[in-house]
Amino acid sequence: MKFSFRKLWKLIPSGVVCLVIVFGLFAYLGSVMGTPNMLNTVMNTAHDLLLNTVFYLMAICVITGAIGRIFMEFGVVTLLEKLLRPLMKPLFNLPGVASLGAVLTFLSDNPAIISLTQDKRFSSYFKKYQFISLTNFGTAFGMGLLVIVFMVGQGYYAEPFIGLFGAICGCIVSTRLMQYFVIKAYPQYKDEDASSSDTAGLSEEKTEEKPLFQRILDSLLDGGRTGVDVGLAIIPGVLIISTLVMLLTFGPSATGAYTGAAYEGVELLPWIGEKIDFIFKWLFGFEDPHLIAFPITALGAVGAALGLIPNFISQGWIDGNAIAVFTAIGMCWSGYLSTHTAMLDSLGYRRLTSKAIISHTIGGIVAAFIAHWTFVLYSLI
Repeated sequence: MKFSFRKLWKLIPSGVVCLVIVFGLFAYLGSVMGTPNMLNTVMNTAHDLLLNTVFYLMAICVITGAIGRIFMEFGVVTLLEKLLRPLMKPLFNLPGVASLGAVLTFLSDNPAIISLTQDKRFSSYFKKYQFISLTNFGTAFGMGLLVIVFMVGQGYYAEPFIGLFGAICGCIVSTRLMQYFVIKAYPQYKDEDASSSDTAGLSEEKTEEKPLFQRILDSLLDGGRTGVDVGLAIIPGVLIISTLVMLLTFGPSATGAYTGAAYEGVELLPWIGEKIDFIFKWLFGFEDPHLIAFPITALGAVGAALGLIPNFISQGWIDGNAIAVFTAIGMCWSGYLSTHTAMLDSLGYRRLTSKAIISHTIGGIVAAFIAHWTFVLYSLI
């Protein structure tokens, strides 16, 4: 009888696999750091991240949320959409109305594109292959304003906008790759309309007549409240993912001993980074192997990835190039591993999730690559 590893794997209960992975991870950490020190470091790191990183990010979310709502209330979003509309077809092979999705996700988060796709008037402009690719298109701009404002708040000004350029380039690659994969798998989608609606155009939302001061106040408060919701939503990602990544990134205390203080770890990721350092140095220009922690974290949550930066800066690992690359890959990936499945499921195309993830993985790498070499050119000027 021929041995089949796949059949044997299916016989193992998933609970057993989960226990082996979890206990294996913590056994490894505990063997290096000592179990009491490991547990204290986990709690102290999560506590410090909550107080000094999450609340800072939440404050930025509140401010940017208020700004975004003001832009919507007074027609700035509509103006930007009209200015960007001519670029959609040549760059992204999407109808002009897709620019509205780019603006909304940039001001808020990835799922904003889904709220638009539920509108039959909006979807009537798209062929099915274009409509499906909106998942990749919207994700590449998700939380863009938050990322850029955060980077500027760290004292970098030109670098975040170089990163924005890289993210746009990565978005082009991701969106068009997704369209190619969809057409290859389902050729009929190239000609099928995404919606049967025959509505001629999107009607502008009517604004209730209110005094100017009340409109401003309502917009600021409603936008700020949305920012609070986003700030609360990023707490699990920052505390769980960032804490785990930091445990695998940082080393022992300055004395070389483990004390249970925050931000101690086993330096596993830098060790891996040193083994393949030539790849990241050529692609992204990383001068320190610790920096690979950012793109790894951004796969799951960009808010959690941003939580790494203050400590990276304090360690002296970050330069202008890293900020440009982090902005590009942070915006473009924007936690797509944790959102693409839900987004495609809401569109009714969950079976295409793997193609969306492959496309976006390539797009994020391209975004970081272009940001790096654009920064190199900028440095020569």
